[in-house]
Amino acid sequence: MDIFRLIQDIKTHLKLSFVEVDKWFDKDKETLNFQPSNEGWTIQQILEHIYLTNFYLFILIEKGSKKAMRNYLNLDLNLELQHYSFDKEKFEKVGEYGAFKWIRPEHMEPKGELNLSEIRNLISQQYHECLNYLDLMKNGEGLLCKTTMTVNGLGKINVYEYIYFLSLHAQRHVTQMKNSELETIKKLKK
Repeated sequence: MDIFRLIQDIKTHLKLSFVEVDKWFDKDKETLNFQPSNEGWTIQQILEHIYLTNFYLFILIEKGSKKAMRNYLNLDLNLELQHYSFDKEKFEKVGEYGAFKWIRPEHMEPKGELNLSEIRNLISQQYHECLNYLDLMKNGEGLLCKTTMTVNGLGKINVYEYIYFLSLHAQRHVTQMKNSELETIKKLKK
């Protein structure tokens, strides 16, 4: 496994996902606050949810990266690199809106406590934090700590995979926001 290629691929995915998410902050108020017919979240609520989910994922990513760096002192990174293979397919469904039933914890539900510019700034900071963690673990250290991810039965995943999960989660909601925008446009045409 070429760990440097994996890290670069995750950075590329992150950039694309976060650029896509950032574009939504420039939409008009009507689009941002449109209530979909399925009683789902507005785009503004989805953006807040992305921030909140990232916030809680970062708790795990931070703990995982610290533990991975400690483990680097005692574990054989080369052995881990030789036996690691990234199962990208197992993660792909995470990025597909509606691909499986997703039961999110209540603390990740939007509460409307932040305004759009605050959410935008926080999500931008989160993007840079992801890059910092990837730079910190630039030689494969992120493989040295695994934590269980219950979503879609992913099981034990390493710190790089958590960061990729975070990016896929944002991608999933970009699709949801596009669906909401299409419904807004149809409603306005009537």
